[in-house]
Amino acid sequence: MSSVQAPDTILDPGLCLTLRPMRYPVFFDMFRDGIKNTWTVEEVDFQTDLVDLKQRLSPAEVHLIQRLVAFFATGDSIVSNNLVLNLYKHVNSPEARLYLSRQLFEEAVHVQFYLTLLDNYVPDPDERAAAFAAVENIPSIAKKANFCMKWMDSIQELDQLTTQQHRKQFLLNLICFAACIEGLFFFAAFAYVYFLRSKGLLHGLAAGTNWVFRDESCHLEFAFEVVNVVRSQEPDLWDEQLERDIVQMLREAVDAETQFAEDLLSGGVGGLSVREMRQYLGYVADSRLQRLGIAPAFHTKNPFSFMDLQDVQELTNFFERRVSAYQTAVQGEVAFHEDF
Repeated sequence: MSSVQAPDTILDPGLCLTLRPMRYPVFFDMFRDGIKNTWTVEEVDFQTDLVDLKQRLSPAEVHLIQRLVAFFATGDSIVSNNLVLNLYKHVNSPEARLYLSRQLFEEAVHVQFYLTLLDNYVPDPDERAAAFAAVENIPSIAKKANFCMKWMDSIQELDQLTTQQHRKQFLLNLICFAACIEGLFFFAAFAYVYFLRSKGLLHGLAAGTNWVFRDESCHLEFAFEVVNVVRSQEPDLWDEQLERDIVQMLREAVDAETQFAEDLLSGGVGGLSVREMRQYLGYVADSRLQRLGIAPAFHTKNPFSFMDLQDVQELTNFFERRVSAYQTAVQGEVAFHEDF
């Protein structure tokens, strides 16, 4: 594929470098929005969190948080590896690759954030080492990691998407990482954080999570927009079997996350139950299915009023808010259809 001419479809093999005229300006807009959303770990103040951990959290809540940060320690690294090894090379759009470059930066900031969490929340070096090895020695985290790696490995050997089956494999990988990992595993983690915030606990963690939440919401929108482009360009790829595979994938993700909930809540956390978490997971999974134009499979409602509020705070006009929403000023405009 020539680097000058644009490919016929976004999944055609090659390295398109043609940014004028822009074929997919929506991805460039997403890239620019990502820049507006720049934040740094140094802005997060963990001082009150340390007081909470020592004096205010129950043993069961401390267990919840330690398990949560153990998952965080590797979760975004898995996403980053999939971006580099599988997504970037197959999405043949320079505008989309700009966004993926930005997303990779954001994942690196998330990794730094969770590393800083571990350093603050788990001061004992041996306990920190155990947290980083959680994918090997904590069964509930290992199950989620194995789910992630199965789908990452599913297209690892594909250098080019030359057949319909290859492209379906790619779509399943993309949808898995958007809908199941970032869109379900991470959103479940956010729910635990915002539950504790609703009790007046761990405000530093909640403040940083606000920005991670916003980043992840943008990542989902990008991935689903890529899916929309592929569906419009190659409608034959999207058949009943693919939809059944997506539903089954989400069922497996909900099962894995429910096992994690059983672990996190094993000590008994007042005001939060595994049943409610399972209900919330079904609600989130159905929202991902509906975003993909697939009928709901779980038929549950959101049991968490504190997450309803979060949706309003962080998903409505979140680039226009200035309070607790750091934004870097960006100057200049780019015309989409000018020649070089």
